[in-house]
Amino acid sequence: MSTQFGDKYRRWARVTKATMRVTHKPGDTMQVDWAGGTIPYYDPITGEEYKDYLFVAALPCSSYLYVEACTDMKQENWLMCHVHAYEYFGGVTRVLVPDNLKTGVTANTRYETQLNESYRELAEYYGTAIVPARVRKPQDKGLVERSVGFSTTWITAALRERKFFSFADVRDAVAERLEIINTKPFQKRPGSRRDAYLSEEKEFLLPLPKRPYEPSVWKQQTVGNDYLISDGLNKYSVPFDLIGEQVQIRLTKDLVEVYFKGSRMTSHKRFEKYSVQPVVKPEHMPSNHREYLNYNADEFKEWATSVGKSTEEVVKYFLTAGSVPEQGYKACVSLTKLGKRYGKKKLEAACERMLAFSSSPSIRTITTLLKNSKEPDKPTEKTDDSNKYGITRGAAYWRKVGGSK
Repeated sequence: MSTQFGDKYRRWARVTKATMRVTHKPGDTMQVDWAGGTIPYYDPITGEEYKDYLFVAALPCSSYLYVEACTDMKQENWLMCHVHAYEYFGGVTRVLVPDNLKTGVTANTRYETQLNESYRELAEYYGTAIVPARVRKPQDKGLVERSVGFSTTWITAALRERKFFSFADVRDAVAERLEIINTKPFQKRPGSRRDAYLSEEKEFLLPLPKRPYEPSVWKQQTVGNDYLISDGLNKYSVPFDLIGEQVQIRLTKDLVEVYFKGSRMTSHKRFEKYSVQPVVKPEHMPSNHREYLNYNADEFKEWATSVGKSTEEVVKYFLTAGSVPEQGYKACVSLTKLGKRYGKKKLEAACERMLAFSSSPSIRTITTLLKNSKEPDKPTEKTDDSNKYGITRGAAYWRKVGGSK
C-alpha cells in the first residue's frame, strides 16, 4: 500500500538520479591512468615470470588512445609515458587529468591540491595544467575509465594466449594492438578514433616544445657525516658544511642536482652503473680531508728514511700489510704525528724496540713505548703548520674513521 511519504521519496529519488552529458572541447583535456591488468613475460633461461603494466592516456573529444607497456608503475615510468603520449598525439592539451596516484598527486582534498614536484615540473614544461579527478568521483574521468576497461579487453585479453620472453616483445605487441584499436571503426558513428582525432581534435592541441622533457625525480635526504648523498645506486658528495641538513635531490637520467632551501648547491654527472667509490669533489671536503688526498707511499718512505732505519722498516710494514698501500696511510700519518711530538730520535728508538720483539708493529704499541719513556724531547725539526705531514684532523675525525692500526 502506497504512502504519501513513499510517493515523495520515489519522486525525489528519480530527480536526484539526473545526469548531465559532458561535452568535451577538442584539444582541451588528456586523461591518464594505469590499467588494472598486467601482461607477463618469462625469462627464457630461468623461466621466471615478470609482470608488465599498461599506461593509458585518452583524448575525450575523439576517444583517441595512447597505451604503453611498462616494467613498473614508478614515477620515472609515469613521467616518461606522459612524454611519449604527447609525442604520439603530436601536441599538448590545455588540461591534464590524472587519478590521485602518489606518482603524480601528493594530496587532493576539497580545499587544495598538492602536486608531486616532478609532476608539476613536467606540466610546467609542456604548458599544461594538472587538475586531478575528484576523490571518489569516477565520473570526472569517465572516458579514461572506459578506455582502461577497453584497453584491458582489447590488449591484455587479446595477448593472453601469447607467451612472451622479453619486455621488448610485450612492448611491441602492445603497440601493435594500439594501432588496431585506434583504427577500428566506431559502432555508432562513422570513422575511427584516429579519423575523429585527425578531423576534430589535432588542430586544437598546443604545440610540442622543441625538445622532449627529460623527466626528473625529486628526493629528500639528510646529509650524513661522510657528506654524501645517494641516487639509489651510487653516492655523490655535497659541501661538508651541509652535514646534518636535509637537502632536496633532483635526479635526471644524466644529472644529480642538490638543493638546499631553494638554492642549487652542487651537481654531478650521474653514473648508470654501480661504482664502489663515491663521486667526490675536492672542494666539498674539509681542508684536512683534502690534505689526505695528497699523501702517497713514496713521500712516506722518504720521510721515514730521514728518521732512521727502524722507522723506515715500520713504514714499509704499514704500506705492505694491506692489500693496497692506501690502507696503511692512516698509520703512516699517525707515525708522523708521533715524530713531531716526541722528535725523530725518540721515535726511531721506539721503532727499534718495537721491531726487537715483534715483526708486526702497531701505532698503539709505539705510542705506549714513547709515553713510557722520559718527557718528550723538543722536536729538532721546525714545526710548521704548512708542513705536508702536519696532522690537522682532530680526534673526532679519527674516531669517525676508525681506530689506529
